[in-house]
Amino acid sequence: MRVGLFVTCLVDLFRPGIGFAALKLLEAAACEVIVPQTQTCCGQPGYNSGDRAAALALARKVLAEFEACDYLVAPSGSCSGMIRTHYPDLFSGNPDELKRIERLCARTYDLTDFLVNVVKLEHVPGRFDGTVTYHDSCSGLREMGVKSQPRQLLAKVPGLKLAEMAEAETCCGFGGTFAVKFGEISTRLADNKCGNIAASGADAVVLGDLGCMLNIEGRLRRRGDMKTQVLHVAEVLAGTND
Repeated sequence: MRVGLFVTCLVDLFRPGIGFAALKLLEAAACEVIVPQTQTCCGQPGYNSGDRAAALALARKVLAEFEACDYLVAPSGSCSGMIRTHYPDLFSGNPDELKRIERLCARTYDLTDFLVNVVKLEHVPGRFDGTVTYHDSCSGLREMGVKSQPRQLLAKVPGLKLAEMAEAETCCGFGGTFAVKFGEISTRLADNKCGNIAASGADAVVLGDLGCMLNIEGRLRRRGDMKTQVLHVAEVLAGTND
C-alpha cells in the first residue's frame, strides 16, 4: 500500500516533528510511505481569500505529486478537508481534470481516520502518563467527519486518561485568515477555549490541526499558563511528544 504523506506547510515550517510522528505511525501500520520532496501548500489560504487562480495552481501541483499513490494522508483535517471538499469546486470547469481530482479526493484521509478505518491500527507506539483533553478542530470535524477516530486511538495509549472539556467542538478562533481579519472575535474564542481547557484539569490539550495548536498555545502562554502542554494527536500516539 503506497501512502502519500502530505506533511502540510505549517508542519514543515513550524513543527516538523508532527510529520515525523505521522510517518512513524504509518510505518507502524506497514504502509509504504511516499513523501514528495516538492510538496508545499494545499492552496487553502488562497482559496479562502478568493484567489482561485493561485489555489488551482497549487491543487494541480498536489494532483501531480500524489496521483500515483494509493492514498493521500495528512495530519490535518484542514488540509485534507481542503483537498477532499473544495478541490472539486476548483476543477469544476475542467471536466478531464475533475475526474482525476475526484479519484484523488476519494483516496484522501485525515491521519486518524486513515489509521482507524483503513489500516485499522491495533497498537500505537506511544505512552502518556497523565490526563489529556481533546479539541475538535472545525475542518476535521465538519469536513472530514473526524470525531471518534482520535479518541479511539488515544484509548490505546498506555497511561493516558481522557477528560472531555466543555464545548470541545467549538472553534478556537483561528480559522486561518479569520484570526487576521477578526482579531478581537478570534481572541474571545481563544480565551473561551483556554478557559475550558483549564476547567478540564488536563495536563495537555491534544488536537489534530497545527493551526489550532499555534493559536491555542499562543493564547495559553499570553494568559500566563506555561504548564499545559499543547500536542498534536500524532505526537502522542507515536510517543514523540517528549
